[in-house]
Amino acid sequence: MTDSSLGRADAGESPGRGRALDAAETDGFTRAADASVVDRVLYALFARHASDRRHDADRKRYRGTALDTGFETYLSRVYGLSWLVCLVVILPTLLVAASSAPSLLAAADARLGARVPVPFGSLSADRVAVVVAGVAGFLAKRATVRLGGLHLRWLTVTRRTDIERTLPPAVRYLELLAAGSDGPREMVAKAAAADAYGATATSLRKALNAARLAGSLDEGLRRVARDTPSRELLAPFLLKFRKHAATGDAALAEYLRTERRMLAHRQDRARKRARRFLELLTELFVVVLVLPALLVIAATALTVVVPELLPPVDTPVGVVPTRAVVLYGAVCFLVVIGLLGAVAVGTLRPPSQRASYDLPATPRAVVASAGRNPASAAVVSLPPAALLAVALAFAGYTLVNVGLLSYAAFAVPVGAVAGRRTRIDDAKDRELADFVHAVSGHVAQGRPFPAAVEAVARDADLGVLDDDVADLAFALRSTTATGDATRAEQAAATTGSVDVRAAAIDRFVERVGTPLAEGTLDLVTDALDAGSDADAVFETLRIEVGRLYSEQRALRSSMHPYVAVGWAAAALVAGVVAVVNTQVIDTARLAALAGATDLVAEPETVLPELERFRLYVVTQATMLASGWFAGTASRGRYQALFHSGLLVALCYAVFTAGGLL
Repeated sequence: MTDSSLGRADAGESPGRGRALDAAETDGFTRAADASVVDRVLYALFARHASDRRHDADRKRYRGTALDTGFETYLSRVYGLSWLVCLVVILPTLLVAASSAPSLLAAADARLGARVPVPFGSLSADRVAVVVAGVAGFLAKRATVRLGGLHLRWLTVTRRTDIERTLPPAVRYLELLAAGSDGPREMVAKAAAADAYGATATSLRKALNAARLAGSLDEGLRRVARDTPSRELLAPFLLKFRKHAATGDAALAEYLRTERRMLAHRQDRARKRARRFLELLTELFVVVLVLPALLVIAATALTVVVPELLPPVDTPVGVVPTRAVVLYGAVCFLVVIGLLGAVAVGTLRPPSQRASYDLPATPRAVVASAGRNPASAAVVSLPPAALLAVALAFAGYTLVNVGLLSYAAFAVPVGAVAGRRTRIDDAKDRELADFVHAVSGHVAQGRPFPAAVEAVARDADLGVLDDDVADLAFALRSTTATGDATRAEQAAATTGSVDVRAAAIDRFVERVGTPLAEGTLDLVTDALDAGSDADAVFETLRIEVGRLYSEQRALRSSMHPYVAVGWAAAALVAGVVAVVNTQVIDTARLAALAGATDLVAEPETVLPELERFRLYVVTQATMLASGWFAGTASRGRYQALFHSGLLVALCYAVFTAGGLL
């Protein structure tokens, strides 16, 4: 098998692709023949570059990605794009160079003509323009190829992070399966089929694909361990898994138990490092957030008192006041810092505690779920916010206030719906922990799973989960086979009961709809189907749910100070701007100061309304950045909308009521 075919074999397709996948993996040209016309042309032109030594590192990185295309096809696309970028850069560069080269050569010859052996005036302007355009196109082409390699590197880093996140729950799942009758291949196949395990499941699917080609799971695991980007975590796990799988079921179960504990300790250390990093990030964010606003305030106050301090700047579009340059630069900087801070804080939050909401398929369902689904609320709130923007524009509001107020009108309702949904989800998670604990107790007493759920639904008060648990108990009643049936009928009934049980649990998880339910209850069906001891399964599930719920509460408690920091930074900047607007930028005060001292030479040239509005714009940019940071630290991106929209609305109300606009 060639390197190219091995790269295709490890591209991450699911094991269910069968012979069509194997046929497509035979060589690179067959893959190109099945592609589009553009891919076939690019493959014929540029596939030879895949064997160049300078792309050895790219090939190695490619094996750590989960791309569906072959390495040669990917590299051919990169080279095709590089030539397109080269042409796009050459044409405008040639036009600019051809128009400016004569004057530049004449100026250079007048200044340096006597000091250089070849006078600039003797050079052909057209040739110089062609050379400059060619160099620019060449550099753009090489940069594009380089960016293609960096893109592979970014994909491997992202995938390594996802593997480190999803490997611990996958190992816990394999540990439960190891207590049953499934063999190593069946265990790997079930873990690979679980979408909740992300990049780890993709790696296991790659191992199954490679095992199908090589005829051995051992070889498939070895190949994935060789190519995975997670060299410190997944690679040793796969190698030890194949070693203990060959030793026996008992050794494999003991290894998975030990590995699960080790990964739990590793996760705990990672959380502590993330908290320390978040403390440093918060301190840096506050400093960087406050400095631009203070810089604009200082520049405004100083230029009001000493106008000659910051003279206007000559630009290609005309003379621009230095204060305006500082203002627009500070606003852009604040917005970028707010976005980067929100992304950084969101990255530090464990993915198991990042809620995501799907948009319903039909418009009627979108409107019906707008009060409990933030994604639907965003769609429903967008038209009223747009209409408000149009109304404000016709009413004579400035463009800045039109954008800010329409943003607040969109963000606050969406964030409010997200907050309501979060409170409901918190209540569901709290009751879910009680539900699993109660079911585990009944199963430990020897009751079957359906009977245990029915007893809990009948006797326990689970608040917001009462209806969902009752629905689950009703669905599970049909999983009991009759005792008078024949052996074939009992086998069919058993298979049917498994399907009904799996469907019932899936529907229960979907109705609960929280990350905690999705990450834990899916373990039950496959573990019981594999023949695992029900008592051990539910005891493990009880411990896991309790641990995750405790971590969730601890994280939210630890995030409260960072929410307060975001609001405090916004209040600090707003307070300083209010003081400057009332105590410094005032016509009567400036006139009195001009009469008493020589500091204000021309008080009539100062426009207090304009200066106050500029400071107001900077303050609103700070409100956005602080709100994004505080909201993301609180609950995620929807709360970032709520906090930023609320701060923007409050800032507008305070400045308007105080006469500062």
